Amino acid sequence: MVTHNAAFNAYKQNSVTTASPGELTLMLYNGCLKFLTKAKLAIEANDVQEKNTNIQKAQAIINELMVTLKQDQPITQELLPLYDYMNRRLIEANIKNDTDIIDEVIGLTTEFRDTWKQVIQMTRQQQYGNAQQV
Repeated sequence: MVTHNAAFNAYKQNSVTTASPGELTLMLYNGCLKFLTKAKLAIEANDVQEKNTNIQKAQAIINELMVTLKQDQPITQELLPLYDYMNRRLIEANIKNDTDIIDEVIGLTTEFRDTWKQVIQMTRQQQYGNAQQV
């Protein structure tokens, strides 16, 4: 008998392996937000290990977003410094146990995620709109 946890993990794995590159980027932003929220809660609970672990996970996601940027796209030159800034701020938040810095990075990540979500929606509308016209 398959347990609920095993079924959920299989679903998560399948959703990642079948996701488009745009959806994967959206998942990265959402994961980053999850880890930043956990880090903030850990700071408030004085749990240094949990804070450090979750900040490092958020930084790993930001690094992944940086290395997967297409270098031939003009937007890359604007995103790279912002991602680098976010990483440096997270180092500072980790050292200082500063939830205000975490909130700042959450705000930036949320803006990126929401903008990315709009891009995906617009792309889908264009694809489906073109498909209906054929």
